[in-house]
Amino acid sequence: MNVIDLRSDTVTKPTAKMREVIFNAEVGDDIYGEDPSINELEAYSAELFGKEAALFVTSGTQGNTLAILSQTQPGNEVIVESNAHIFWYEGGAACAIGGVQLHPVPGTRGVMTGADVEARIRPKGNVHFPQTALVCLENTHNRAGGTYWSLDQVKEVKDVADKHGLKVHMDGARIFNASVATGTPVKEYAKYVDTVQFCLSKGLGAPVGSVLVGPKETIQKARFWRKRLGGAMRQAGIIASAGLYALQHHIDRLEDDHKLAKKLALGLKNLGLDVDPDSVKTNMVMLRFADCDRLLAKLKEKGILAGLSVPGVIRFVTHFDITEEDIDTTIKTIAELI
Repeated sequence: MNVIDLRSDTVTKPTAKMREVIFNAEVGDDIYGEDPSINELEAYSAELFGKEAALFVTSGTQGNTLAILSQTQPGNEVIVESNAHIFWYEGGAACAIGGVQLHPVPGTRGVMTGADVEARIRPKGNVHFPQTALVCLENTHNRAGGTYWSLDQVKEVKDVADKHGLKVHMDGARIFNASVATGTPVKEYAKYVDTVQFCLSKGLGAPVGSVLVGPKETIQKARFWRKRLGGAMRQAGIIASAGLYALQHHIDRLEDDHKLAKKLALGLKNLGLDVDPDSVKTNMVMLRFADCDRLLAKLKEKGILAGLSVPGVIRFVTHFDITEEDIDTTIKTIAELI
């Protein structure tokens, strides 16, 4: 049975060309700084985002954790949106490893305003409070259904952070989706944050890895923390080469994923289901349904996989391996099931 896997954009398989690049990758010992493929990926990433330095890491979670560890002290507080990936899905790493606490702030579809952030910054010099050190933004926002931040919204938060002497980190796991959807170069987003983490293994289609970009001093601290956490690698150019290929060849095609997501949303809406096509900004479709578990089970029997986003909401994610025919089949199958 041909499986249509809409659970996440992390399920993509390397393309034939990417496998060829992996096979032919130049490698060396990255701990000694001698892996040419990793060095090229890091240099390319830093240039792409207009930052001084970059660090190849194993995952988005590790990249976000390193960003927090390298820009805070134990006992500090980090402001995050209340549905942020850092808050929900990273195993409490910021607290368990970094000794910082997260201060969740309710946003609108994943976006906090400058006023939202400023109202939660702790007063300095008061012994009762932890000191706020960092603000984290998520772009695009997972639990909000792939919504993006505009450049003005990011700048507004950055202005507040600068006013209070705070750093800003962007969890840009899917920042290229935001960039393609808004026409905003990632370098423009990066101007208004100190660090950015982006994933190579989601919409870009690489098999593994993320990159953290930022100032040299911060990235050096992150490199130390990566070693301490056991994330330093040896001949990892094999996987870094796939990430570099993805950055050089797979960004523009994200628009195809967005179009397919919109098509799926419109198709489900036409079936009378509770979907808002106007809310589909990138590659995620959220379907509110009374009996999600049953529908997911029935879809699985038909060879279609999706996931539960939040209680009562099914998430469909389009990606490199999903075709227009797959979307037609999914809509037709759901029509038959309901």
